[in-house]
Amino acid sequence: MDYEVVMHNGGCHCKRVRWKVEAPSSVVVWQCSCSDCSMRGNTHFVVPSQKFELNEDSKQFLTTYTFGTHTAKHIFCKICGITSFYIPRSNPDGVAVTYKCVDPGTLKHVETRHFDGQNWESSYNRTGISTCSKIKPKEHYVLGNWFI
Repeated sequence: MDYEVVMHNGGCHCKRVRWKVEAPSSVVVWQCSCSDCSMRGNTHFVVPSQKFELNEDSKQFLTTYTFGTHTAKHIFCKICGITSFYIPRSNPDGVAVTYKCVDPGTLKHVETRHFDGQNWESSYNRTGISTCSKIKPKEHYVLGNWFI
């Protein structure tokens, strides 16, 4: 597996929302079964917010939907409706990037893990997803999880 940290570019379908994110070329993506993610089919990897940069011109095309605890900020393009990134409830200090919205060429390997969003609290405690948005030394980042 390739753990090299690279700059990924991506965005929405109509290309009005564009961003870049620093993350490994091999990532763990989370397939969540909460009511929102399961309806949208969203599968994402989580990065510290400092590793994500939204193009300034993109902000005017974004809108946000919240529900339940209102911790998660489901951000999507007002024009095409695609959620290319959002602020997840599990990691309000991070950004969840929809891996299928990353431009081709920089993601070399994707491992899928499941997050039981129907039993949110127990899945949160069991999976260790909360560590994905923490900044640690580069050499401790392996497949979307930080290791000490």
